[in-house]
Amino acid sequence: MPVGIAAGRGLVPALWSGRPMRARLMVVVVLINLVAAAISGAVIIHKARSATEVETAASLAVVEPLVAETLQALQDAPLPGLFRTLALRFQGLRHVRVTLLDAGNRPAGAGPQREGKRRAPRWFAALIAPPAQRHEVPLVLRGARIGTALVTAEPSDEIDEVWGYALALGLTGLSLSLAMLAILHVAFGRILSPLAQLAGGLTRLEQQDYGARVDRPDTRELAVIAARFNRLAGALGAARAANLRLHRRLLTAEEDERRRTALELHDEFGPCLFALEANSSSIARIAGTLDEPARGRLTQRTDDIAAIVKRVQTINRALLNRLRPAGLGQVPLARCLELLVREAARHHPEIGVEGRFAPLKDGYGDLVDLTIYRCVQEGLTNALRHAGAERVVVAVAEEADGRLRLTVEDDGGGFGPQPGEGPTEGQAEGFGEGRGLAGMRERVEALGGHLALAPRAPGTALRIVLPAGPETPEEESP
Repeated sequence: MPVGIAAGRGLVPALWSGRPMRARLMVVVVLINLVAAAISGAVIIHKARSATEVETAASLAVVEPLVAETLQALQDAPLPGLFRTLALRFQGLRHVRVTLLDAGNRPAGAGPQREGKRRAPRWFAALIAPPAQRHEVPLVLRGARIGTALVTAEPSDEIDEVWGYALALGLTGLSLSLAMLAILHVAFGRILSPLAQLAGGLTRLEQQDYGARVDRPDTRELAVIAARFNRLAGALGAARAANLRLHRRLLTAEEDERRRTALELHDEFGPCLFALEANSSSIARIAGTLDEPARGRLTQRTDDIAAIVKRVQTINRALLNRLRPAGLGQVPLARCLELLVREAARHHPEIGVEGRFAPLKDGYGDLVDLTIYRCVQEGLTNALRHAGAERVVVAVAEEADGRLRLTVEDDGGGFGPQPGEGPTEGQAEGFGEGRGLAGMRERVEALGGHLALAPRAPGTALRIVLPAGPETPEEESP
């Protein structure tokens, strides 16, 4: 296949695809008008050619009887007067040109001359004009041939008339087509406007705005689509509300289970460890009364037991803090967050960690407080471990509209692995779509909030928006 043809075939879909529906409909209407104009033009040219042939043939047929009648009436006239009379008689003929020749084939007079300038263009005349016709009529007077009348077909008058008619018809059709296109452009805009509104509604649904609704249009088919869209949006909104209620209940149940587990660890496991530590100290005192080598061996064992107990106590405190942050619910929220940031800074002295907590209420409800604490904890941990940052800023503020805005910003390397390295586990599970970010997103969305992770120059920004209102009685923990 030639390259030009292949490129032309590829150009048509490229120009057609992605165009608005109204533009496509207008193009279809224009193409239909062009096809109709081409067919009409072909019919006009065919009919005009046939009519011109008939008119020209009729004019040729009139010349010979006219010559015979004139010669019969002027038998006694002198030859110059006879040729002048014939020339005058031929002036009234259309579509033919008559040239009079004497007996020596010298011009003795001419028929009608075309006056003025031809109106029809040459290409149109070439389409309409019939084949050239020429006829010789002998001039015989009193039995002697006195000359010849050369008759040539001259259809220019008929062609000019057809051109004027076609031009007037074309201008009229063009005006009507332009008016129709303008009317269709407005009509298509009004008819298709519900589709634009429907597309906007689908965009809002994609953005999880399930309160989107579209007006019912006058067109029956589009009205059905609009009704189905509104029902779908309502069903999605109801399903989202049910999911949010379910997520809140799951979070409440999870935190209740964490609270009970923490309580059992504190009330049961803690005293047991304290008892082990007390017994170890008692055994160490008893061992001090014994002689060697028994005293040395018992002292070594009691020291090992004491070290193990201290290790288990440290792990127990860490578990308690992860299950239920110490002081949350009893100490103001801002104070708990400050302690969290201070502890992170103590473990990472090489990184500047800053906390900005605008005047906050003492609490916003158990679930909201715990969600803010967990998100700050997770975001701060990811930034410190995996961002490669020199400075991390954590901020929590209550906005004028009653929402809580939480941000964790760092000046690290941003998304993805560092140059020359593959993605680390923390990047896969922290700031990537792993368990860390997924867990935060679930918590935030369960409370009707929004979480976004965006690049900044330099580094990364974690932004969370939460409603600051307390839980409803149905969603409060038992």
